[in-house]
Amino acid sequence: MTATYKQYILNFKQASGTSRGILKTKETWFLIVEQDGKKGIGECGLFRGLSADDVSNYEQKLQWTCNNIHLGLAVLLEELQAFPSIQFGLEQAFVSLQSEHPFLLFPSAFTQGKDTIPINGLIWMGTEAFMKQQIKDKIEAGFSCIKMKIGAIDFNTEINLLKSIRKTFTSNDIELRVDANGAFKPNEALEKLKVLSDLDLHSIEQPMKQGQIQEMARLCEETPLPIALDEELIGVFNVKKREELLQTIQPQYIILKPSLVGGFAGSNNWIDIAEKQKIGWWITSALESNVGLNAIAQFTYTLQSKLPQGLGTGSLFTNNFESPLQVKKGALQYQNKTNWKTNF
Repeated sequence: MTATYKQYILNFKQASGTSRGILKTKETWFLIVEQDGKKGIGECGLFRGLSADDVSNYEQKLQWTCNNIHLGLAVLLEELQAFPSIQFGLEQAFVSLQSEHPFLLFPSAFTQGKDTIPINGLIWMGTEAFMKQQIKDKIEAGFSCIKMKIGAIDFNTEINLLKSIRKTFTSNDIELRVDANGAFKPNEALEKLKVLSDLDLHSIEQPMKQGQIQEMARLCEETPLPIALDEELIGVFNVKKREELLQTIQPQYIILKPSLVGGFAGSNNWIDIAEKQKIGWWITSALESNVGLNAIAQFTYTLQSKLPQGLGTGSLFTNNFESPLQVKKGALQYQNKTNWKTNF
């Protein structure tokens, strides 16, 4: 078995606003393993500024992985514990190598085009007019769950945007989620959550910056609005520490980005811990190309969650790979008659 890697830069169709600034490009990396004339492909979805493995020796670790591919998946995953995006790329590549088709990782009713995955429509940060237009577009596109990023513009403006949705659509019509990306300060978070709770929201993601464990625990205990941890999970590699984190904070939900938490195995571990503590969860992509999104979607379907998932970002890029993934009527579909087109 041999392995190589390559970098790929994804270009956004439109600069996308987040609490970390404006994104115009997204760097990603691919691992290609080869054995007996077959190829396996996996995406290492590094997210600069967010991934725990955003470190200076990232490319060297990819090279080390390729040089030591003979060690096998189990050993490599253990050695790469501090590099969750590379773990995920490896998992994909090994499953891909053994599959009938390099991008058919988990055959199911989803990959046969017989079932779909409900997803939330994502509203990016920007001007009030830009966000209003996105909301209108998502509703017209048939989404029954909308996630709005907040914390970048004036809070009252964001509240008015949410109120404008609720004037027309009740919670039975549209499920609303908000994502603060850690924008609220501990001394203001509870009051802001009280204001948001009047809008009949499903949940709020990461209201405060990660690492403020006791403050977050108090907020989860007192909150009038369900809280979902997201960034809080990044960089927590040890199983015992994961258990302690959830036991201490006791959130209502956790959100799992496979590229950031160690792929299929890492996500399954968090899910096992959460379910033992009666904590809900859903899966979210993290601006991967269609290669990584395809892997996440197929994996997510096998989990059979009834909640809308955070998938479907592939349409954001001008130079994404053509794939069978399509978003229709608020759900991710797999058009199995469409051929994959990549340059691997």
